[in-house]
Amino acid sequence: MAITPLEILKEHNLRITNCRKEVLDAFLKKQAALSHADLEQIFQKDFDRVTIYRTLKTFLDNDLIHKVLDDSGAAKYALCMHSHEDHDHHDHDHVHFKCEKCGQTKCIEEAVLPKIELPSGFINREVSLLIQGICDKCS
Repeated sequence: MAITPLEILKEHNLRITNCRKEVLDAFLKKQAALSHADLEQIFQKDFDRVTIYRTLKTFLDNDLIHKVLDDSGAAKYALCMHSHEDHDHHDHDHVHFKCEKCGQTKCIEEAVLPKIELPSGFINREVSLLIQGICDKCS
């Protein structure tokens, strides 16, 4: 059974608002990374750009979404598909795949990134790898 936006908000102890529910629903339906501009276009009649921005910031701060590496220049975000119980062990080190035909960027959780040793004094916060090619829907 698929998780609902309401369940996600409750799981993360976030206040339930129409914007938060709708933005989460958009991520769940799209199953791909979305930018602020994408969400503005989807919700142009329902929510203003500041409300969408604040919603994204809240989701980032509460580990519901993460920034996605993309060559488009615009910040994109993807839904973190982990449970609240796994929150302390969740990281964002994974592969992103951008389709050259449809332009969608998706997280590929199944791919394993190699461990990268950094020089002394450097602190790793997040590792990301972008692979470009043709997705399963476009091939």
